[in-house]
Amino acid sequence: MGAMWRQQVFALDAKYNSYRALDQPNLRTLYIRRRCQLLRENFPKESEIHMNYLKIRSQLLQRRYGNIAEQSCTSASSRSRSTSIRSCSISRLSEQEFKMNASNSGFQSPLMNEMGRKQTAFQARRSIAENYAFVGVHHIFDQHSAAVSMLKFANNDRSKLCCASLDGIISICEVTGVTGTPPKVVALLKGHQKGVTAIDWSVSNDLVVSCSLDASIRLWSVQYTSLDPGTFESDPLKATCLRVVKDQLCAAILCCAFLPANNNLVITGNSHGLLQVLNVSTGIYPREGTAKIGGKILSLACEESGGGSLVWAGNDRGSVISCQLEVGSGRLTKLRRIDGIGGGITSLSWRSWLSKESPWPTLLLNSACNSLCLYRIIDHHGTLSLVRKYPVRHRQYLVRSTFCPQMGACLIATGSEDGAIHLIDSSREGRGARVNRLQGHAAPTLALSFNYDESLLATADHQGLIIVWRNHQHHHQ
Repeated sequence: MGAMWRQQVFALDAKYNSYRALDQPNLRTLYIRRRCQLLRENFPKESEIHMNYLKIRSQLLQRRYGNIAEQSCTSASSRSRSTSIRSCSISRLSEQEFKMNASNSGFQSPLMNEMGRKQTAFQARRSIAENYAFVGVHHIFDQHSAAVSMLKFANNDRSKLCCASLDGIISICEVTGVTGTPPKVVALLKGHQKGVTAIDWSVSNDLVVSCSLDASIRLWSVQYTSLDPGTFESDPLKATCLRVVKDQLCAAILCCAFLPANNNLVITGNSHGLLQVLNVSTGIYPREGTAKIGGKILSLACEESGGGSLVWAGNDRGSVISCQLEVGSGRLTKLRRIDGIGGGITSLSWRSWLSKESPWPTLLLNSACNSLCLYRIIDHHGTLSLVRKYPVRHRQYLVRSTFCPQMGACLIATGSEDGAIHLIDSSREGRGARVNRLQGHAAPTLALSFNYDESLLATADHQGLIIVWRNHQHHHQ
């Protein structure tokens, strides 16, 4: 109850925060950080005080700033920072708007059996909700002045978070410190001339690949120079651009990813509907390493087990295409195509199996027709069969989703244009599937990432604000 109250107060403050000190964004961020700290330190135990405080604070904020309708909150927030935000319209591919116009045994009565089933289901759902209670704000980052297009924690790393933004900058943050040092930004990777649309870590976390609206792919070396054996503290992160490669059609590149089975190869998708394979070690596009998909390729997902030869691409026309990629040569071959999903496919995520009850490969996608879809991969050609569909507010922006990294639960998380992060139990259907709803952003939530042990969840919005949420159950383990 207390955690939910803190979240409600924080969400209320975040809703009105963009109206404070319009010409001083740093002051607004400082204010919301201090409010978060006060909510943690000064917590009233009486539930009656909770309700009265929330009601009175809401009335005071309405009297000071006016009655802000829930539907217009994000548009007003965007206007307040319009002078500093650079964003990308996928439909026009310019830096104007980051949107896309686009069973019980024994003798019991049937009534008792039904009550038992409901109680068991309730207990199971409560257990999942307790395990994924991302209720505390661990830290807030505000180093970006435009929409954050992608977040990604390093592989098997609790702390290192990479952030891509449409301000043209990539930042790397240490979210936790070995010796208890506070979270901080440890590197800013500058070089792209326009907004950065996607990033990915190599398997060993020493390389980062990025792509941009400036039609370029950049390969970055990311490493600490030394480690003090006494304190285990490292020198500042050293980030160097190793290679810059232009798109073959000089088109904006909207997504990129390392091939899991061969980190020498990177696969990209551009605004002309061309899927391309690039050898980043040589800077050469292999022969037969392209496939024409059509539309604008907004998202990619790679098979991460076995040979890692399957790739899926989603475009702004609501189509998902599977391709086979030869790991050695980089050759691409189109296999299957599914059309008519609805809106543009803004996010794709692959998982080798969903749960013990659903032990098959699964593809998760966001479609800009207010839906989050879960597909079963039914053969080695990447053919998809719909398993679940959940309503999520999503029409304009490039909203992303992700699987929970650990295999013990079939949890998925997604951003939304209502400014919330939704945690969903994919073993359930309908409204009962929602496990948690994180409120704290005052703009559409676009990007999110779990760290590998689920102790932290990073989320980012259209204004460039990044919130790192602390999992109450996992954080101190």
